Amino acid sequence: MKFERPFGGRQRRLARAQTIWDLRELARKRTPKVAFDYTDGAAEAEISLNRARDAFSDIEFRPAILRDVRDADTSAKVLGATTQLPFGIAPTGFTRMMHTAGETAGARAAERAGIPFTLSTMGTTAIEDVAAATGPNARNWFQLYMWTDRERSLALVERAAKAGFDTLVVTVDVPVAGARLRDVRNGMTVPPSITVSGALDALRRPWWWWDFLTTEPLAFASLDRWSGTVAELLDSMFDPTVGFDDLVWLRERWPGRILVKGVQTVDDAKRLAALGVDGIVLSNHGGRQLDRAPVPLHLLPAVAREVGNEVEIHLDTGIMHGADIVAALAHGARFILIGRAYLYGLMAGGEAGVDRTIDILRAQIVRTMKLLGVTSLEELEPRHVRLR
Repeated sequence: MKFERPFGGRQRRLARAQTIWDLRELARKRTPKVAFDYTDGAAEAEISLNRARDAFSDIEFRPAILRDVRDADTSAKVLGATTQLPFGIAPTGFTRMMHTAGETAGARAAERAGIPFTLSTMGTTAIEDVAAATGPNARNWFQLYMWTDRERSLALVERAAKAGFDTLVVTVDVPVAGARLRDVRNGMTVPPSITVSGALDALRRPWWWWDFLTTEPLAFASLDRWSGTVAELLDSMFDPTVGFDDLVWLRERWPGRILVKGVQTVDDAKRLAALGVDGIVLSNHGGRQLDRAPVPLHLLPAVAREVGNEVEIHLDTGIMHGADIVAALAHGARFILIGRAYLYGLMAGGEAGVDRTIDILRAQIVRTMKLLGVTSLEELEPRHVRLR
């Protein structure tokens, strides 16, 4: 009998995490409620998020047997370049509130894994700093919200292009802020304020409190100072009049690839394909905008039939397992974006935690592929996965 050592620090905690749910539990224990709830929560009754996760739970795999599956190739061609895994890191705001390593940790981990990292307009690390933190093999994407002031939007686009970001991810499902009730109840502001109850909660996690007080003050690297709530910021900054013509305007000014994130109907997917964008992301914003929104996985087969030969189809929302990724690829998605799964790892262990998130998903993808009897992503077909 071998007894484990009682102490092992961060690496041991992370090594013991076998699933993204395990990382989520570590994150919950190590992160103050206001930061954890911002990551973990969704809009109103959180029905959209729960339905998205339920959709992946309800799938049925149909494996082929007696296949040679000694090797499994997880690489994919995504927007003109090869990625070593069929998923990348989604844009997230407030990231340095989850862990002070913030976007830098995500970008470095993504570069090591050979996958894209997406920096949010509401990121807490500047465009130039993310570029400086990564090497020549990094593949950085920039996510843009269209502001009422188009010149400010253009200034961000130009900075991203100059810094070597190769893809612009335009998010189109935030004409107004969703009702994120956990944030309202926690008094979430920009920058985050610390209430008495919040301070007491943080004191139970001294490692987080120490980092928060001894590192660079939290701020949105691309935004001016703001003293109101998150919802008020979104409502004042984002333009509810954004239309398809604005995408044409961006297309003329951005030298790289363009992804449109937040597509939730077949008709909009067809219109975007006709417009000439490079890809679309089927997404309901992680359930954080319209509650009871369409489930991206359920929408995927119809969109793939209509525009799968014209644009790349990416997908997010509800991804908690490598098998979820495999299921989406089988039904026509080219690529997956992970948001919460990445942040759970970040909160659980900083940059090493993001590495662990990627390692867990990689292992789950490879195992699922081999059990299905396939050795490359191109072999995945709808016959392998039944959607209920």
